[in-house]
Amino acid sequence: MDASLADRLAIRDVVETWASARDSGDWEAFRACWHDDGYMMATWFQGPKEDFIRVSAEGVARGVNILHFTGGCRITLNGTRAIAQTRMTIMQRAEVEGVLCDVSCLGRFYDFMEQRDGRWAMVLRQPIYEKDRIDPVDPGASLVLDPELLARFPEGYRYLAYLQVRVGYPVKPDMPGVRGPETERLYERGAAWLAGQIGVPFSP
Repeated sequence: MDASLADRLAIRDVVETWASARDSGDWEAFRACWHDDGYMMATWFQGPKEDFIRVSAEGVARGVNILHFTGGCRITLNGTRAIAQTRMTIMQRAEVEGVLCDVSCLGRFYDFMEQRDGRWAMVLRQPIYEKDRIDPVDPGASLVLDPELLARFPEGYRYLAYLQVRVGYPVKPDMPGVRGPETERLYERGAAWLAGQIGVPFSP
């Protein structure tokens, strides 16, 4: 097998395992998707992968309902470093303003990957949030949202943020979207990562 193809398959396996293992609560398989210094950025959490694993497990134990679906994956390789961009949907169910709702958020996972000691794994996972919507689980239910709270967050994930704030999470208000300065800075860091110009691609 061509070495580049083997690398791409290994990276794709990490991407697919991440979603499957996290959503099924297989925390050891989930941990294996990361390098030891791995870092997660999300609307409701930003921090080291061990903390992310802990809070994810705690959330599942409390009944937090977040699922992930992944689609096509585009991988850019440069030696032992890579950027993987994967189509994804984040789906969360919770009560919002007294109504049980589903939020679906479409976007991309933008992953800083590295091969260390022959193993590909994530160094940084940064989602890009492109568009979302909220729907009552009961289609006959009436849902009224607070327009001021909704307007606090960017278009790409405002309904997801609204739900997460209402269930008690602090939500980061400036995550990358379809376009904009945050997204451009992310692409710049990705290019610098591939070129070997930076070490860890995040600022704890």
